[in-house]
Amino acid sequence: MSKSRLQDELKKREPVVCPQQEAILNILRTSDQYDIRLARLFREYELTPSQYNVLRILHGEGKPLPCLEIADRLVHVVPAITGLLDRLEKGGLITRQRCTEDRRVVHVDLTPAARNLLERLDLPLEATDRRLI
Repeated sequence: MSKSRLQDELKKREPVVCPQQEAILNILRTSDQYDIRLARLFREYELTPSQYNVLRILHGEGKPLPCLEIADRLVHVVPAITGLLDRLEKGGLITRQRCTEDRRVVHVDLTPAARNLLERLDLPLEATDRRLI
């Protein structure tokens, strides 16, 4: 039996045990390669993938969201949503407003700078997707 591309990439001497295992390894490998490329792209814009994810969530919703709602929607779980939001606020990309009805709730919204940044990222993200797929 000939070596699979995955077997070559992972420098495995023995073939993968079963097709299901090879499929899972292919998914994990592809995800890892995509994450690396995205992180490289976001770094050019002084963002992390998690920060971009927060901005994408807020942009998609089109209105302010509570911090915990954002945390629940993240693709990759982060241990400290507050620190992530602190960095975005410091960078001028979000604003936070305490809820008047329930002081425990803090709503997060995009700034015009964040909307502009997301717009500038559209084409580079599309190109990254096309190259990987």
